[in-house]
Amino acid sequence: MTEAVSSYWVDLAYLVTGVLFILGLRYLSSPATARLGNRVAAAGMLVGLLATLIGTGIVSWWIIVAGMVLGTAIGLFSALRVKMTAMPQMVALFNGAGGGAAALVSTAEFLSQYRAGISYDQGIAIALSAIIGCLSFSGSIIAFLKLQELMTGRPITYPGQQVVNAFVLLVILGAAVAIIARQGVLPPMAGYAVQSSALAFVGMLAFALILGVLFVLPIGGADMPVVISLLNSFTGLAVALTGIALGNNVLIISGALVGASGTLLTILMGKAMNRSLTNVLFGAFGAVKTSAAAGAGGPQNVRSATLDDVATMLAYAGQVVVVPGYGMAVAQAQHSVKKLADELEKRGVAVKYAIHPVAGRMPGHMNVLLAEANVPYPALYDMEDINPEFPQTDVALVIGANDVTNPAARNVESSPIYGMPILDVDRANNVVVLKRSMRSGFAGIDNPLYELPNCVMLFGDAKSSVDGLVTAVKGA
Repeated sequence: MTEAVSSYWVDLAYLVTGVLFILGLRYLSSPATARLGNRVAAAGMLVGLLATLIGTGIVSWWIIVAGMVLGTAIGLFSALRVKMTAMPQMVALFNGAGGGAAALVSTAEFLSQYRAGISYDQGIAIALSAIIGCLSFSGSIIAFLKLQELMTGRPITYPGQQVVNAFVLLVILGAAVAIIARQGVLPPMAGYAVQSSALAFVGMLAFALILGVLFVLPIGGADMPVVISLLNSFTGLAVALTGIALGNNVLIISGALVGASGTLLTILMGKAMNRSLTNVLFGAFGAVKTSAAAGAGGPQNVRSATLDDVATMLAYAGQVVVVPGYGMAVAQAQHSVKKLADELEKRGVAVKYAIHPVAGRMPGHMNVLLAEANVPYPALYDMEDINPEFPQTDVALVIGANDVTNPAARNVESSPIYGMPILDVDRANNVVVLKRSMRSGFAGIDNPLYELPNCVMLFGDAKSSVDGLVTAVKGA
């Protein structure tokens, strides 16, 4: 009776956890309620963790407590010390940690039961969880290394790449089928059968780790938002499968939520970049060819402007649309941009912010940076809402956004980004682009926007340039 009552309360706690996770995701869908969503989801995680610890036989509470303290310390340190520009890297690491944890739990479950034999359904769940978890772990590590610029962010390709990937995948699937079949047909096992099954499982994990590396290597920095979303969905799927293997409802619920939301976000990111899900999954996306870009050889006829020229243009404008990109993030110019907007609004200038879905290095990167600078949420406009306003905009101020403002996406079929929806800044009356140099963006292609007669360049560090504009506008 006591055991039944305990199980009842654990299941009830898991239900509460699931509801809190769903509410957390709901609140995370809006910048205005995102912080509340984080707190609600964290509360759900705490409830689920306590229910699991109380309702499950724990071998050593000291180990569990030590792990919780260590994990909490790492999480707090990361949240407090990691710069906003490095947030995509941290997301990639944390996502990889989730996939790795799922793989480790599945491996532990296999090693604890394989001598006595494992049923087909549990064996399938264990194998898939371990495979997907390892793939997500190693893939996320490569994404981190690229984002942190510890390795090149350009696509790494080689002849026969798809053949190699297919071979590795076949080895993984073959090993999984062999392990599951042996577990289901020949329990209990001993001697050589036990040893070979364990070795096959280890080999399967090793090849899954290799596949994760091979999967992300051919992906360039321009496609990192899609990659992060896709790997996040993989981690959620691995966690859900781990829950099936363990018979743990809260893991199934949380993993399914992460997997579903990650998949939906991947589809939305793919749509924003004009890529199908099939292309994301099976194509070497990001393997662009710079020679196919419009304006190969670099824009030749660009006009540069001075701070005073741009300040005068901004001060006497009716409407200014700020277009933030990764260049703003690198320069940490978001607070300076807010000061500039405040100065312009004092002069009666309407200031809006155009947000492209894949600007930056992760979904919502620009929203997070601008929220940090206390930019009001109503001033942030999605691409489909702001594009109709560019023809009535006096000045479009582009801060480090390259590929998402490239008009070659509309009219140059040979361009790698052809067909990708972009922000129509070229249709504004005047365009001011803040860049350090004429270096191309993540896609490695030139931007013909810079040669248009209504476009001028303001070269220099974005933060220094915007600070200079604030001073110049005050004196205009």
